[in-house]
Amino acid sequence: MCDISDIHRGMAQEVGMFTVTQTIGSVLCCKCGILIQPNAANMCPKCLQSEVDITEGLQKHVIIIHCPECEAYLQPPRTWIKAQLESKKLLTFCVKRLKNLNKVSLVHAEFVLTEPHSKRIKVKLRVQKEVLNGAILEQAYTVEYVVQDQMCESCSRVQANPDQWVAAVQLRQHVSHRRTFFYLEQLILKHAAAVRAIRIKQLGQGIDFFFGKRYHAVKFVEFLGKVAPIRSRHDKQLVSHDPKSNSYNYKYTFSVEICPICREDLICLPPKVAAGLGNLGPLVICTKVSNSIALLDPFTLRSSFVDAEQYWRSSFKPLLSSKQLVEYIVLDVEVVSSEVNIGGSRYVLADAQVARVSDFGKNDTIFNVRTHLGHLLSPGGYALGYDLFGANSNDIELDKYKGLVLPEVILIKKSYEEKRQKKIGKLRSWKLKSLNMEIDLTSKFRDNEEKINSEYEQFLRDLEENPELRFSISLYRNTEYQPSEMASATDGEDVPSIPIDELLADLDLSAAEVEDDDMGE
Repeated sequence: MCDISDIHRGMAQEVGMFTVTQTIGSVLCCKCGILIQPNAANMCPKCLQSEVDITEGLQKHVIIIHCPECEAYLQPPRTWIKAQLESKKLLTFCVKRLKNLNKVSLVHAEFVLTEPHSKRIKVKLRVQKEVLNGAILEQAYTVEYVVQDQMCESCSRVQANPDQWVAAVQLRQHVSHRRTFFYLEQLILKHAAAVRAIRIKQLGQGIDFFFGKRYHAVKFVEFLGKVAPIRSRHDKQLVSHDPKSNSYNYKYTFSVEICPICREDLICLPPKVAAGLGNLGPLVICTKVSNSIALLDPFTLRSSFVDAEQYWRSSFKPLLSSKQLVEYIVLDVEVVSSEVNIGGSRYVLADAQVARVSDFGKNDTIFNVRTHLGHLLSPGGYALGYDLFGANSNDIELDKYKGLVLPEVILIKKSYEEKRQKKIGKLRSWKLKSLNMEIDLTSKFRDNEEKINSEYEQFLRDLEENPELRFSISLYRNTEYQPSEMASATDGEDVPSIPIDELLADLDLSAAEVEDDDMGE
């Protein structure tokens, strides 16, 4: 007589020999009668949605306050948030403005396309909620935000009185050209460093920036210190004083001076500075200016850097600047050394025979020079350099070197002036943006307008010739540029140009987003 447990065990072994497939049954919807998979409510989604509206009680119309001047939105009670249209930051702001949204679970949110001038922002939300007998229902609905324009406190003060600034930054450089300011303007635009400025004014020797708060000016001065060798000092002036509340109102002025050394300047280093740099020079060329000054000895290819603190401790001035460059024609070139890479720039030491272009037909003066441009120059080409043979130099630092024999010519860069003559008046395929500045329209400034335009054209040519110079700025495609079909294949040959892959599309974007606490109060 066998045990019952043994019988059950044998039956289990027999069943284990077969594969049992499990099928999911179907039920009829209790409302419309269609076949559906079983759920807690035994209703199809369409019938379930008709019975229960999980969006009931949720906001579908919201009013938001927008400042048309600074493009910021009011986060009650007093915080202003700056956000671009259809940005992730604006979507987060819109969702947070909804009340009772914690009663459902938010699954997805996205913008619905609206016309920018309609003063409406629509956001499509998809939410979930547990309904009858534990069934989960998902539903989508659209929230319409009505945008009402109202200026924030800072913009209201500025509009009421544009001169009601709290801090001013006076940026100056004591040189005879504005090339440094053209470059700084592009850096400021790329990094949105002056986005808090309520007013910008262009003057003869510099630019004035006006800010509504002191710490905005302090941040701007810190930015300038990262991109240029500067020194600054600040002062404050008492505007008003309330003895009852013991409160003081000041106006702050920051005076910022940029060092007078510019790219391509010829410098005679003071003996102490030259000794501190390992007996460099003493005649050197400035190859780059950032928060430090890059110096190169064109006769030995030795290089060094001088930071802002070192420069202002023992400041020196250029012996000759780019305004005094003379054009030479290259007669012969003989390479002396192999190529050297210094800070991303290539140099080759060479001996060259050159003659002034202005001497052609007048005399047979030829100069034998040593140059760092052996990789660029070729017989029959042109170069720009400093004419020390005919220059009348009166430099104090130069007199300290007794027995120093000056070279007759120091070449600085290759010249494309002759080939550029064919392209005068033609549009470029690229363009730059500019700051919204007020221009000082005094008679002195109007007299220099032609000079400033010429310097700006030279700055554009420098960008085309020097890839390292345009590395830190943004260049945009010129939509008005149309290549001429009649242009010959040799037109503009060997003239530097900017590749199309370095250009950005000219999008009309608002200023860069900033932190919420910067917009507070």
